[in-house]
Amino acid sequence: MKFNTISIFITALIGILLLSSCNHNDDRLPILGTPTIKDNDTIYPTIQSFRFINQDGSIITENTFYNKIYVADFIFLSCPTICPKMTTELKTVYDTFENNSNILFISHTIDPEHDTIPRLKEYATNLHIDTKKWFFVTGLKDSIHKLAENSYFSAAYADKMAPGGYVHSGGLLLVDKNKHIRGVYDGTDPIETKRLIKDIDKLLVEQFKN
Repeated sequence: MKFNTISIFITALIGILLLSSCNHNDDRLPILGTPTIKDNDTIYPTIQSFRFINQDGSIITENTFYNKIYVADFIFLSCPTICPKMTTELKTVYDTFENNSNILFISHTIDPEHDTIPRLKEYATNLHIDTKKWFFVTGLKDSIHKLAENSYFSAAYADKMAPGGYVHSGGLLLVDKNKHIRGVYDGTDPIETKRLIKDIDKLLVEQFKN
């Protein structure tokens, strides 16, 4: 998938999510996704339960992120187009918050057949990251692809015609401690990376300093 196509996809996605959000407080990030009303309460979509294995062979679930803000993305290690750039930009965000225990990171491989635990371990080691803070996870392909589509509003599916054999969005997704998506950012754009960093700072104030 070409860069301009990815940018168009992400721009459209951000627009749709923002339009569907009913949170208009300028001091707070919007909660993205279409809410439902139950017993006069507004209920926003949350990240569904999941169970994956990280680069250290440890089980990672939604409970790993209890009371944490985190940034998620979907990549694959043999990706010939946007994935290396996405990881570079996410590493910038990681470096900014490396010492903040309230922030975690998770990168899901969409090609678990080839991205084995040893390969993920080697990849993480080369990034010189704390593997208890940034998880590169693998699992059943269908589970990963469904989580991308149903929870993160992200494209992730096999396509023999696509570079590397997969189509996926290039978004970095900001998730709050209540499992709500609070922002989507173009993972190939350094300007978007700066916006993500600013939004994390804002979300930290909202969720941990009030």
